Amino acid sequence: MRFVKVHGLGNDFIVVDGNQLAHKDYSLLAQNLCRRCFSLGADGLIVFRQTDPSAGGFIGMQIFNADGSEAELSGNGLRCLAALLIHRGYNSFGTISVETIAGTKTLTLMGASPPEYRFKLDMGEPILDQTKIDFCSGEDTTSLVGYRLRVDENVYAVTVTSMGNPHCSLFVKDFQEFDWAGLGARFEIHPSFPRRTNVEFIRVRGRKNLEVRFWERGVGQTNASGTGACAAVVAAVLNGYVDRDVCVETQGGVLEVSWHKNNRLSMIGPACLICEGEYYPIPSLE
Repeated sequence: MRFVKVHGLGNDFIVVDGNQLAHKDYSLLAQNLCRRCFSLGADGLIVFRQTDPSAGGFIGMQIFNADGSEAELSGNGLRCLAALLIHRGYNSFGTISVETIAGTKTLTLMGASPPEYRFKLDMGEPILDQTKIDFCSGEDTTSLVGYRLRVDENVYAVTVTSMGNPHCSLFVKDFQEFDWAGLGARFEIHPSFPRRTNVEFIRVRGRKNLEVRFWERGVGQTNASGTGACAAVVAAVLNGYVDRDVCVETQGGVLEVSWHKNNRLSMIGPACLICEGEYYPIPSLE
């Protein structure tokens, strides 16, 4: 099976043309491919399908986390797929539209220095309506901003949003003062999130600057997250901490996120091709 490995600020993916994968269990394949040290290793698997690439035809993608669960959306994953398509000569005149579970997303090529490509991505509108988020508060509340969520013996003020996938954001003063990854694991499986959640730990560094750590549903700690960066900016704006144009510093680099007056979010960031090759599946695992 042919594959390409790509990363967006250290959030890495195995990208595979779905036409190779007839009768494959994508969930199992993701688990096997993403095992670090024992396989290719990655945060997730991207399966894409394309019609008439010479004419810039339809592109659809599915994203599977390292644990085999399917994700609705990945901002970094979208840029990684777009980088591969452009690298292979996809004729899009600088704009690529991709069908995802969370709807059609459009990317615009901002610059190219192969094997790295830079895109602006329209992430759509954040979902703030509790009835449209995979979240069960157990109480009558109209706002999920500063919502008091109990985890074990502690109560945390969190902001719950969705970018097509659920997010739980909380603000911290310092990443060294507590085990944020351990807490992220507890938040992910909190019973208030029936399909689990992504978690952002946010340090406000100014009106236009956030530093964020990510615990990703189905993956664990990640160097960066596109939807997570957007959710962090939305949470910070709703809590009055930042303006609407923000540089989000991740462990892998910087994403530029804007929440526009039309309520849509855009994100600018890179994606870099690492390698491509032939994957030899272990029969006992496939």
